Amino acid sequence: MIEDSTTLKKGQKLKIEISEVNDRLPENILLIISKDPIVELVGYKMVDGNQFGLVVKLNNGEINWFFENELSEIM
Repeated sequence: MIEDSTTLKKGQKLKIEISEVNDRLPENILLIISKDPIVELVGYKMVDGNQFGLVVKLNNGEINWFFENELSEIM
C-alpha cells in the first residue's frame, strides 16, 4: 500500500494489489491485471474532496486509476 503518493515520480513502476480491487473491477480488467500487475504511473486524479487517485497505464496500454491503498511501490 502506498502511504504518501507525493514522493512518486511520473513513469515510476507500481504494482496493483489484486486483492484490493477484485470486488470493483470488471472481469476483463482483472484478467489483464492478474497476468501482469505491474503498471506505470502517468498522473493523478482528484476523486473526492480529500483523496487522490493514481492514474496508471496497464501493460496493454489501457489507462485506469486506482486509490493509493490499491497500489504498492516496487523497490
